Amino acid sequence: MNQTSPVRRAFGGRAARSLTPAVLAALIVAGTAACGSSDTSSQGTAQSTRTVSAEPAASPRATESQRTQREFAASVSAETERNRQKAVATLKGVKGQGNAVKDVSVRGLAVEPSEQFRSALVRVTNPTDKVAFYAVRVEFVDSSDKVLDSVVLGFADAPSGRTVSQHANSRKAAGVKSFPRIAQAERG
Repeated sequence: MNQTSPVRRAFGGRAARSLTPAVLAALIVAGTAACGSSDTSSQGTAQSTRTVSAEPAASPRATESQRTQREFAASVSAETERNRQKAVATLKGVKGQGNAVKDVSVRGLAVEPSEQFRSALVRVTNPTDKVAFYAVRVEFVDSSDKVLDSVVLGFADAPSGRTVSQHANSRKAAGVKSFPRIAQAERG
């Protein structure tokens, strides 16, 4: 039995050879689709299934914050200042180094020549079983042990058994080879 392709049967030998490959491919696909979708055998008619995805829900709009970034920064600065003022008041009545010098450590941070302040990382570890307030005075001293600046930090609600940290920054010690040290620390 001589079998010929569907394209040759439809168009004859010469016509099939003159068609471009793209047209041939389109005809083959169309013929195959037509043959496959006209199935009306005793098993029923062929049906195509179409899956439709729900429209993506519109992404929720970014809600405006009740506070702007500037207001947020101001509230953080205000809270930091309140803690600092409380620490200053706490340290006024302290004689000597205070009751928490062993709970506090300080490490100077690398200095760049162009920096406008000297910075130190101050860490407080609360060894007690209660949340506590810490008042810490950090001094920046030069190589001759002269105090260039004194910075007071307040650590509110230092958790029990945990370490918290803050940066102590000094503009007066900027540009000078200086070293930070803990002058006083009081746990309240």
